[in-house]
Amino acid sequence: MQLEQAIRSKKAGKEILLMTHIVLGYPSFDTNREVIREMVENGVDCIEMQIPFSEPMADGPVILKANQDSIASGTTIRECLDFGAEMCATYEIPFLYMTYFNVIFKYGEERFLDKARDAGIQGLILPDLPPEEGAPFMAAARQRGLAPIMIFSPTSTDARMRSLADFGGGFVYCTARKGVTGRHSSLDADFANYLNRCRQATDLPLAVGFGIQNRADIEALIGVADMGVVGSQTIKLVDEQGSAAVGRFIRELLGGRRSH
Repeated sequence: MQLEQAIRSKKAGKEILLMTHIVLGYPSFDTNREVIREMVENGVDCIEMQIPFSEPMADGPVILKANQDSIASGTTIRECLDFGAEMCATYEIPFLYMTYFNVIFKYGEERFLDKARDAGIQGLILPDLPPEEGAPFMAAARQRGLAPIMIFSPTSTDARMRSLADFGGGFVYCTARKGVTGRHSSLDADFANYLNRCRQATDLPLAVGFGIQNRADIEALIGVADMGVVGSQTIKLVDEQGSAAVGRFIRELLGGRRSH
């Protein structure tokens, strides 16, 4: 799929790629625009844009609050879809939508997929949709060139990983630990064994997220993963220091690497 090709092409010239995460409408779409510009200009390779949901089960307190505040401010799915189209038209990196299936079900599955395709979105991350139950939806996404991103966790058996990989496309999102986003993860020997199991289960590129917070974490992924994923840290940074601080943080994560 287009997303997998884009990830492989980018990885060919870099030790490690970086994907970042934003919650749409938090604290505003204008701030989203500023943050994405800072991210892209400072070397981010892929961005997942979260369409807010009131009960985001995979997300820790920082992203949970951002979701709830965005909804409270009146953010709509249509605004998120229009914003996604604007970002895809503005920047050349891949953009994904991350959300929960109830959002899509309520909006209309076919309608949502058509809008995402027309916007230029390249993939979907839906943590609460079991692939067996969601097989028809995922097939419809694939038909439109939208990669369904599967999620591995340290508790996934080898057999489950292989099964999930058969449903997926683009890359596999490997959570660095059990639980939710935000808390720092320990990238130790058990983690290395886990990532080795992930590699054995799929030929797709591997992205690692949940608790990736600093340059040392990114360096620990070099040679064992294709992409690191950072979410809660950038949201906290914007809350505390504003959008301009994001660019410096991205440069630090990437060891001074800049632009594409």
